Amino acid sequence: QVQLVESGGGLVQPGGSLRLSCTASGFTMDSYSIGWFRQAPGKEREGVGVACISASARTSMYRDSVKGRFTISRDNNKNTTYLQMNSLKPEDTAVYYCATARAPLGCSLVWHDYDYWGQGTQVTVSS
Repeated sequence: QVQLVESGGGLVQPGGSLRLSCTASGFTMDSYSIGWFRQAPGKEREGVGVACISASARTSMYRDSVKGRFTISRDNNKNTTYLQMNSLKPEDTAVYYCATARAPLGCSLVWHDYDYWGQGTQVTVSS
């Protein structure tokens, strides 16, 4: 049974940092890409992801609004993917979800390319 569990969310002041984790079970991650998506309060989940990383970690992509602030990485030995978020802004406030798809090459920032989703972790950026 494929399962993804996010952790690391919380309340942080503007300009602060958080590191989210996405731990997978029920499958081996080394042939699966990972994407991070978010849903802001009162809004639908964004169709374009925040970041994604390929199975081998050779490829990563970011949406423009987080480039230079967020970094995605993965440790396949631990079946875990990370999203390091720096210089956080109030507009980054959202529930963050990780998702996975079998993809030996590349990754996608499009939500419907993913098959399995975690339950999400809340990130709140506020003073």
